[in-house]
Amino acid sequence: MDYVLPLFVGIPLALVAIAAMSPWRWLRDGLALVTPIGTLAAGAWLFGYTGTHGTIAHAVGAYVGGVAIPFAADQFAAIMIVTASLVAFASNWFAIVVGETQSRFYPALSLMLLTGVMGGLLTADLFNFFVFIEVMLLPSYGLMAMTGTWGRLSAGRTFVLVNLATSTMLLIGVSVLYGVAGAVNIAALKDAAAGNPTITVTMGIILIALGLKAGVFPMHTWLPRTYPSTSASVMGLFSALHTKVAVYMIYRLYVVVFGLEDRWGWLIIALSVASMLVGAFAGLAENSMRRVISYQMVNGMPFILVMLAFTAGNAKAALGAGIFYALHHMVTVGSLILSTGAVEETYGTDLLSKLSGIARRDPLVAAVFVAGAFSIVGFPPFSGLWGKVGVVLGVAHAGTGASWFVITVIVIASFGAFLSMLRLWREVFWGAEMNRERIPQALRVPFARLAPATFLVVVSFGMFIFAGPLVSATQGAAEDLLDTSGYQQAVLHTGPHGDEAPVGVVKGEG
Repeated sequence: MDYVLPLFVGIPLALVAIAAMSPWRWLRDGLALVTPIGTLAAGAWLFGYTGTHGTIAHAVGAYVGGVAIPFAADQFAAIMIVTASLVAFASNWFAIVVGETQSRFYPALSLMLLTGVMGGLLTADLFNFFVFIEVMLLPSYGLMAMTGTWGRLSAGRTFVLVNLATSTMLLIGVSVLYGVAGAVNIAALKDAAAGNPTITVTMGIILIALGLKAGVFPMHTWLPRTYPSTSASVMGLFSALHTKVAVYMIYRLYVVVFGLEDRWGWLIIALSVASMLVGAFAGLAENSMRRVISYQMVNGMPFILVMLAFTAGNAKAALGAGIFYALHHMVTVGSLILSTGAVEETYGTDLLSKLSGIARRDPLVAAVFVAGAFSIVGFPPFSGLWGKVGVVLGVAHAGTGASWFVITVIVIASFGAFLSMLRLWREVFWGAEMNRERIPQALRVPFARLAPATFLVVVSFGMFIFAGPLVSATQGAAEDLLDTSGYQQAVLHTGPHGDEAPVGVVKGEG
């Protein structure tokens, strides 16, 4: 069944063309919803299939492994596809409700972004990963600038410059890697960085580019300055797709190419701790709802990445906890963005100084926001509780001084996130009634605008209730990720006769 893997890219790409050419808005809107539903269903099937058969891979054109354009899938890739599709569906749903799809090419651009995500999660080749990153970025530029306001055009300029720099750095890293290792196939590079400082430095360039894209400290400042300047639907797409594809590849490379080398643990801990604290408290200085939430995106990345520093004791448990937190973060931040977006679309602003007392006017909106805030902080009954418990247990399993230090920072950062959400609640949802002369008394957030955020909050609640099966699923994803020999065998034995392609990696040489 490996031949289906290219269809994860091919079918959405064909639907992009249909959406771009269609003169009927109903068809374009339908494709914007049906396509992520289709990739979600396909990802769920892929998760089950790889859980039974292990990693599968397909070489386009039936070329031998190591030479072909490879696609590979395991449970880790599949579960990321499912969650990314889920949030993409909710974001496109919100875009349709608020009328953003009146711009003819919005559905096509959002689906092209989703196509790039599918390719980025399934490729087993770093050059092709760069290609799919570009497939993601090109429609993103259009989505940012689509409304044409000066604020969004200015933010779009920053977004373009940062991502051009990221892409250039990534391409340089991949090119140099090919020059020194003779391969950019991830499976062919298995354990190549161990004992080879040249490849280690080259891979470092690639990881820096991925860290910049993920918004990791100290390369994070562009994210809270650009994402909130887009529309809420576009920010929802970006929050679940752009940063998480980068995190996915960091996990893949650190496990496969670096072999979980523990000598980098101190660096991972230092960057993660700084990101946690900055993301937790910097939002207290912001003046709009989505800017506050954007720092929770910065705050969430290190909870995922710090688990790479604590794999010595029980790698499966640590990576499984990180994957669980990534899924929770995608869903929860998506719900917060879309719920505050519903307020912004209704009241015409998301500035804290211009909003007040919404809980009295719109108790349902307040309830949905509080549910998302509870989840991001780590309160029950939402997915954030098990996400943070899993991270703390995974860190504590090492039983070192670094474990106690990181757990302390996690508690402090969670308190900072609580303060940020409390401030947002106090300024926007609590307080006195807004000026009735400026805001009509009958004005309410239509439920249709709130429905996508409500949907994601229900998903977060379901992740809390069904935490047992979900933890098993993320542990299975971690186990597949750790099976680097199975990954290598699947990718490099995809020729028509099962022949392994020669690769140019020389291990142990400086």
